[in-house]
Amino acid sequence: MMQTAIDNGIPGIDADCGGVCACGTCHVIVDETWIDAVGVANDDEIMMLDLTPEKAKTSRLSCQIKTTAAMDGMIVRLPEFQM
Repeated sequence: MMQTAIDNGIPGIDADCGGVCACGTCHVIVDETWIDAVGVANDDEIMMLDLTPEKAKTSRLSCQIKTTAAMDGMIVRLPEFQM
């Protein structure tokens, strides 16, 4: 998801670490209706998310979400600190 956002010029996805789950600058908050589609965060992602402000129940790092056709129309928002 992170690379798709970068390729399409989505502001707020800085991806400082290049997508290796080491910075938290690609933090997104997934709409609750889509959370099953993105799956659960692994331990490394959870540790990184714990360091970010505005962590929500449905927070994910977009670099850890592999996009699929089933995600077409997915709603995510960016935390205020990334805007």
